[in-house]
Amino acid sequence: MTIGFVGLGLMGAGFTKRLLASGHRVVGYDSDQSKVAEAAGWQVEPATSLTELARAAQTIFICVTTSQAVREVALALAGSGEISGRTVIDVSTTDMGITTEIAAACAAAGARFVDAPVSGGPPAAEAGTLAIMVGGDEAAFAAAKPVLERLGLATHMGGTGAGQATKLVNQALCLTNYVVVAEGLRLAQAYGVDAARIPAALGPGLGNSAVLQAVFPRMLAQDYAPRGYARQVLKDLELVHEATRAQHLSMPMLSQALTLFRLLISQGKSELDGAAIVTLWPEPDAH
Repeated sequence: MTIGFVGLGLMGAGFTKRLLASGHRVVGYDSDQSKVAEAAGWQVEPATSLTELARAAQTIFICVTTSQAVREVALALAGSGEISGRTVIDVSTTDMGITTEIAAACAAAGARFVDAPVSGGPPAAEAGTLAIMVGGDEAAFAAAKPVLERLGLATHMGGTGAGQATKLVNQALCLTNYVVVAEGLRLAQAYGVDAARIPAALGPGLGNSAVLQAVFPRMLAQDYAPRGYARQVLKDLELVHEATRAQHLSMPMLSQALTLFRLLISQGKSELDGAAIVTLWPEPDAH
């Protein structure tokens, strides 16, 4: 199968490498031509426009940063006249209102559409171990499932928007955990515990989490090279905040994490990894 892939940033790089390793031909497009040139280094074929990409591919992925960017790409694809019979898969974290709009536009253009946001980051995308939360009708899911299963565990959560709703739950759990893990690190350091042993020591217990295992060591090492950008964490927290407000839900832990990531971004750290949230707390003197 020829896959069209829109968005060749950190996640897009992981996705396209995995798809190529799975035997697919991949045609890529990004508004940043330097990313297109970089992806050519691992055999992603460049498309000069979304129309050219749509013409070449049977399945089209959208993996861009903002909901508005997703909307612009999806509507351009739908308006290209080239996506009838295609399957369009949005793996971005997208506002549910926009998801509903672009699903309708794809259907009007004769294409199938699923919202399929993911969790796990670029390494999991490249390894094919992502958690993939899928919304869409049964026929669209059936069409998308074979390629999604090359990328990780794809779970059909319901109709259009159900994937994005599930991603909100994921982000509420995951991104507040960044803050809690940062506090745990500073607590260990304050009492002179060998913090490097914390992930292994807590691994079998209820305090364990994927964030503890993956992010705690980076916080300890002060390794803030981006696996995902702090600005993207803030974007997702803002998205969850808006969604909870629409349902009149009180989520005080999420609100606190949102405030802290806003503070981190205000300090000019938007291009660092989300693990940089730990820098808001000074390193304590061990007792």
